[in-house]
Amino acid sequence: MRKPTSRDAASLIRSAVSVDPPYLFPDYVGTRLRAPNRTFGILPRGMTEARGPVFGESRVAPSDADLTRKHAGEPIGERIIVAGRVTDSAGRPVASTLIEAWQANAAGRYAHEADHHPAPLDPNFSGIGRTLTGPDGTFRFVSIKPGAYPWRNHPNAWRPAHIHFSLFGRAFEQRLVTQMYFPGDPLLPLDPIYNSIPDPAGRARLIAAFDLANTIPEWALAFRFDIVLPGGASTPFESPDHDD
Repeated sequence: MRKPTSRDAASLIRSAVSVDPPYLFPDYVGTRLRAPNRTFGILPRGMTEARGPVFGESRVAPSDADLTRKHAGEPIGERIIVAGRVTDSAGRPVASTLIEAWQANAAGRYAHEADHHPAPLDPNFSGIGRTLTGPDGTFRFVSIKPGAYPWRNHPNAWRPAHIHFSLFGRAFEQRLVTQMYFPGDPLLPLDPIYNSIPDPAGRARLIAAFDLANTIPEWALAFRFDIVLPGGASTPFESPDHDD
């Protein structure tokens, strides 16, 4: 097997330019402060980056995937199911990989000390979950549909309803942090983070599809969100440095 070179790494970066947002997107004010202002150096890609290590399975329980069952009472809001499949850029399923999810509650507030939005906290919803993909790469979360919230990026700025996902993949180079949006949200055309992705097809991959087949009658609506780890058709990347 040929050892990857720095030229290979540079090609991977170029292939993702049309999908991933730029480091500096002036309409997204936070990037003006943290975007790098020097050219990156490409380090050689070794076995550590290509093969592991990866997260272990021993500490993840099946109940961790149900965000509505973390407390004694029922959370407030519209119950939803979010399910999908994780594949690599060649379409192969990624099994036994850790997916973490976090989100605001139905009123648009995070259960975090840094969130000062004057919306009510829900004592029965912490907004954090995790699961491992199955042998075929599938995953499933039960949650509450999050609300929109103001974020002061510009006058009257509101973030669309979204869920954050973090995936560990098979190795360090497959690490992915992204956001899932909901179909038909009127705030999407106004959101700088969503619109920082230059490729329309890339933006579309961040919007879940309503999934009637997996909706549970009289209990929960369902949405499908498939995730592709880094590669030519990857799900757009979210910088891990921001919390919006």
